[in-house]
Amino acid sequence: MKPNIGISDKNLQSISALLSSVLSDAVLIYTKTRKFHWNVKGESFMEIHKLFESQYTQLEEAIDEIAERISKLGSPVIGTMKEFLSLTSLKEAVGKYPARMDMIKELLNDHETVIKALRKGIDDCDKKYSDAGTADFLTGLMEQHETIAWTLRRYMN
Repeated sequence: MKPNIGISDKNLQSISALLSSVLSDAVLIYTKTRKFHWNVKGESFMEIHKLFESQYTQLEEAIDEIAERISKLGSPVIGTMKEFLSLTSLKEAVGKYPARMDMIKELLNDHETVIKALRKGIDDCDKKYSDAGTADFLTGLMEQHETIAWTLRRYMN
């Protein structure tokens, strides 16, 4: 049964497509953060290892919330790596095992990319699709990414 929540079917489809891209970015940055968690070494190993663990745990929770938002709006949720990779705006780190500061820099750049995309999505949901609920939801996600980015940026001197 389709949701009857005051948003047109066309707008619900557009919002779900936008959220699928947000989900794809979250899955990719989650996966990259996990990879870097597993492979970090050198000075401050344990501190950065735990930092990445904290961040991928936050991302894992966000992934579930994004998927549930898509479902609440009446759309099926994608769930394969092929689908995620086709919709993400981020790049994988295939075959790369960067030094810890390069890991931090790469994750920072990814979070900043996501923040910019979320800002546009918030604006679109609010003004274009008349969906204050999803705009608010995306604002919360953006704030989480801003906090993670701020934390990573503090390591860059």
